[in-house]
Amino acid sequence: MKGKIVRLTQGEAKTARVYDRFGGPIATAKKWEAEGARKLHIIDLDAALGVGNNFSVIAKIVKKVDIPIQIGGGIRKITTAKKLLNLGASQIILGALAFSNPKVIIKIQQEFDFETVIVALDNKDGKIMVEGWKTPTGINLIEALKKFEALRVTTFLITSITNDGTLSGPDLDNLSKVCRYRNLKIIAAGGIGNLNDLLALKRINIEGIVIGKALYEGQFSFREALKIVGED
Repeated sequence: MKGKIVRLTQGEAKTARVYDRFGGPIATAKKWEAEGARKLHIIDLDAALGVGNNFSVIAKIVKKVDIPIQIGGGIRKITTAKKLLNLGASQIILGALAFSNPKVIIKIQQEFDFETVIVALDNKDGKIMVEGWKTPTGINLIEALKKFEALRVTTFLITSITNDGTLSGPDLDNLSKVCRYRNLKIIAAGGIGNLNDLLALKRINIEGIVIGKALYEGQFSFREALKIVGED
């Protein structure tokens, strides 16, 4: 947000907290890469909230690290999706656009790669919300999963809005339900606050875990996290 590393609680802009303990976005990205991160997860909060974008900062991060980067937040036009991919993003995360115009997914898959598109199933108690988590879709988590699986989407970002930024633990109930679809890759986000949370997610065969606030507030180190989930 505004060129700085920021975490929100439950997506509310008024809860924004800036984290600069490791330096700015570029220095911090290089730190995570050096510590063994195999992928970076970047959300453009200004774009998600419709008040600008952080393309210039994202472009600099892409140039400075060698690991894949997935980018989301406010990608509501196919031109924006293509711009981010052409900047060097390995994957883009689609939320509202995927629901309003699913054909866009097919177009991006055809032009780039099937693994390029991640669909965000941001949910509040299992009900999908879009547009900065302000607009309900009327679709539940499993319905959405099946809808996009039919479009050959293989990777989903499942964020619990209720748990997001709270450090209170992940939504294991809903995550366990989606992990029953063994042919899909599920990335969990929202609420991760300690190493036991990572163990719990590992047990239900989560493909990836987004860790933000817990790292920036020193709940555990990234190296500790890697030891818990295994580095293979």
